[in-house]
Amino acid sequence: MLCDAEQGTPLAIMDSREITSLRTAAATAIAAKHLARPDSTTLTICGCGHQARYQLAALSHIVSFRTVFAFDQSEDQISRFAAAVKDDLDISVTPVNDLRAALRLSDICVTCTPSEKAIVDADDVAPGTFIAAVGADNSSKQELTPQLMAKGKIVCDVLEQCMVMGDLHHALDAGVVTQSHVFAELGEIVAGKKPGRQSPEELTIFDSTGMALQDVAAVVLAFEKAEQRGSGARLNFAG
Repeated sequence: MLCDAEQGTPLAIMDSREITSLRTAAATAIAAKHLARPDSTTLTICGCGHQARYQLAALSHIVSFRTVFAFDQSEDQISRFAAAVKDDLDISVTPVNDLRAALRLSDICVTCTPSEKAIVDADDVAPGTFIAAVGADNSSKQELTPQLMAKGKIVCDVLEQCMVMGDLHHALDAGVVTQSHVFAELGEIVAGKKPGRQSPEELTIFDSTGMALQDVAAVVLAFEKAEQRGSGARLNFAG
């Protein structure tokens, strides 16, 4: 629910799942813009559920992909994902069973799974890869090994939050990194306070745990566009 900041009256009610899915994927795309190699052409999506479609849609605005690999424990899930993005985005997806082999060929990796055990290790990715770790949004979830986190240039969405959840949390607990190992928050890079990618060989990691302020920004933008277009259903309440 979006409310007027001065009066507290409700302005709009929206589907929070849709908003969160969109802003999560948009954050990955922004991170890729600053942290992926400009010549990136190959992507591996690890986890082909609901969020995967949004991730690919957002990234397609930043990167012109020649190859998209899809990995999931469920072959049916991969098939549904491949059919959906072919229909919606006209992007062909190549299913893979060997995640490591796909990652070694990839410029970008997005992990968006509910895994509670690390699925990508330091030796699984090639130098210069950009990894967006999206799935670990609470302290019990994990997608990247602590050793991979220690090897990469870490950028967080919210540092304090990533320290208690997400993949940074596990790396800190393992003692292989400290807070000082984190290079920046994404906002610092977008604002020009710190640089993004600094070399073609740099392994960059975006630890994405979810930022509530991004939901607010997305809701405001959606509300403003709805007002301009006259879309949505208007509800009038009697006093």
